[in-house]
Amino acid sequence: MGLFYNLFLASFSSIGAFLFGGIIASVITMKYYLDKFGDDPDIKGAVVSTFNGGCFFGAMLAGWACDKYGRKRSIQLGSLFALWGCAMQCGANNVATLLVGRIIGGFAIGVLSMTVPLYNTEIAPPKIRGLLVGLFQQLLGIGFIVANWVGYGCQFIGSDASWRLALAMQLVPAGLLFVGIQFLPFSPRWLLEVGRDEEAHKVVQQLHGAKTPEQMEAADAEFTEMYETIKAEQLVKSKRLSDLWSTPAMMRRTLVACGVQIFGQFTGINVLNYFGPQMYESLGVTGSKALLVQGIYGLFIIFILDLVGRKKPLLYGAGSFVVTFSILAAIVATNPPGAPADQVNATAQRAGIAMIFLTSVNFSLSFGPVSWVLAAEVFPTSVRSMGTAVATCCNWAFNVLLSQVSPLAMDNVGWKFYLLFILLNFCDFVVILFFFPETKGKTLEQMAAVFGDEIDNRQVLDAHNVKIRDDDSHAKPEMP
Repeated sequence: MGLFYNLFLASFSSIGAFLFGGIIASVITMKYYLDKFGDDPDIKGAVVSTFNGGCFFGAMLAGWACDKYGRKRSIQLGSLFALWGCAMQCGANNVATLLVGRIIGGFAIGVLSMTVPLYNTEIAPPKIRGLLVGLFQQLLGIGFIVANWVGYGCQFIGSDASWRLALAMQLVPAGLLFVGIQFLPFSPRWLLEVGRDEEAHKVVQQLHGAKTPEQMEAADAEFTEMYETIKAEQLVKSKRLSDLWSTPAMMRRTLVACGVQIFGQFTGINVLNYFGPQMYESLGVTGSKALLVQGIYGLFIIFILDLVGRKKPLLYGAGSFVVTFSILAAIVATNPPGAPADQVNATAQRAGIAMIFLTSVNFSLSFGPVSWVLAAEVFPTSVRSMGTAVATCCNWAFNVLLSQVSPLAMDNVGWKFYLLFILLNFCDFVVILFFFPETKGKTLEQMAAVFGDEIDNRQVLDAHNVKIRDDDSHAKPEMP
């Protein structure tokens, strides 16, 4: 039961990623949406960036909520806000209502984008943690597939129902997650933090599917390691924001977590996700065909490669984006949008579309899954919620910046905008190569050794008279 149960928990909680969807990329190109809200590039940018701004503040609040109410309740909170925001968006009759709905929906995604990877990290065995946390990216990819194809189908509805239905579909996963998360267990590490030790021990046994003496022994060994590390951290570490840079090792943890999230935005993937149809139009794919192609490329996002560690996929991704954006920039520069058909190289345009496809594939093999895994696993339990929240806020802050700038840049500088991503990904490659550690296969409690700030748990516990019972085969620690 252990492995299957772990997969089920991670898959179900990752429904939160399904809400990312990217349905707005299709909606803002629909005829009846444009008739109602107009085609002003500033409004388009605002519709996207207000959502991402909400994400920033949602991620910020989630750090506090995860410590106060737990990972499970925070996911439920995010689902509730998602229902509220989606309802406002699909019922909007003016730009103001739509933007408020986008902010609330974004707030929900901010909570979920920080909390779901954190929850999956803390319930996952170290040998498959990359897979389980990577499921968040896989569900995100499936969400883009569904969103793109729903958008493609809804455009043929001859009324406002075309864009309203597309936006309303987000209510389904939000409702399912809100109800279903109630039946999932709390994170055992959070339970230990708040003193619910026996409940935490039962959850660890449940996660291991512990029925035989050998399985019970393995579960108890992991629980003891969790207990010693978390209780020792509570005795010697605070929970101040300044803890994230209080020592060289903590500074490195914070820079790695924030860096991988920011670098994920520098890949340009969300420019493709939000403004893909516009990019395809610059390559000669117009009208409904642009939405159709956007749906096809989304298929590749679901493939995840996290079997060779964290660092190598990131290096591969950054290097590949330098190549794909270089080729894409050259193609768009020599085949400008709007040029007469006899002055455009159709083969080159098809190659440009292939580069967008390849960028998406490479993202799903690198930054897609790894950025969520790495940001959630590097911090000690005492500041994991806060650290993950800060890293996720960095993600959304740069997402806001790029989503606001991208439509203006594509209209005003065209292919030169892609030069920015060439430079950024080259810098990412260098930083990852020389400064990022490899964390594959380590337990969360072993990350201290990776970053060089390990403490002697037994010594700290003994100094504070916290005793460890080891007089039986199912040893459990106990507070005096």
